Amino acid sequence: MKHPIPISEPLWVRALLLATAIAFMAVLVLLPITVVFTEAFRKGIPAYLAALSDPNAMSAIKLTVLVACIAVPLNLIFGVVASWAITKFDFVGKHLLITFIDLPFSVAPVISGLIYVLLFGANSWLGEWLSENNIQIVFAVPGLVIATIFVTFPFVARELIPLMSEQGTQEEEAAIMLGAGGLRTFFSVTLPNIKWGLLYGVLLCNARAMGEFGAVAVVSGHIKGYTNTVPLHVEILYNEYNFVAAFAVASILSLLALFTLLLKTTIEYKFRKMEKA
Repeated sequence: MKHPIPISEPLWVRALLLATAIAFMAVLVLLPITVVFTEAFRKGIPAYLAALSDPNAMSAIKLTVLVACIAVPLNLIFGVVASWAITKFDFVGKHLLITFIDLPFSVAPVISGLIYVLLFGANSWLGEWLSENNIQIVFAVPGLVIATIFVTFPFVARELIPLMSEQGTQEEEAAIMLGAGGLRTFFSVTLPNIKWGLLYGVLLCNARAMGEFGAVAVVSGHIKGYTNTVPLHVEILYNEYNFVAAFAVASILSLLALFTLLLKTTIEYKFRKMEKA
């Protein structure tokens, strides 16, 4: 085992680097979160609770949870299946599949939303058929779900692919040689080895799904009480100069970010502990 090379920089250099990192985090992370909660409670707790209990706010919260509850499990299934196929088998188009998984990282969310408007909108080549069959995708919940799935589907797969590649296939091959079937091998061997990486990917996927703005803004139509998620509702309140209500609703996303950070730290600790064992 190689021992880490001792740091030989002077104390003032280390102190400067640490102070720079802390100042950077304070300005870009801590200060904005502090401002959100300060503005949210600026007129007191009754105004804060009134903003959250507003029917449009409640509708936005429910819709955000609904979209995440649909998109995240589907991305979980896709991520596990894709990672399993990529790391355990060799097949034609393997590298192409990996490229497609990374596609949402390189496409702006607004562009992805516009693509679905062009595919499923009233003036698209599917628009007439959808209208005749009374199917509405754009400016409705299905459009929000589809757009959210697109921008979040790399997260689970991208966490699992390096992890499963590093683990190799020896344990699965041993289980199969001992008579275990495919599903039993997965649940008894593969899943325990990837559980923390899987939880980490789901966590990131859920956070992005609930906080997504660009893609859903294009396909939602900003219909109050129907297609507005929490980020879209915050934008509408802010544009209406209802700052207290806007920051009150935004505090929900801030709490989600803090909760995500806490879970992320816990999962990383568990994962490092498992690696040392």
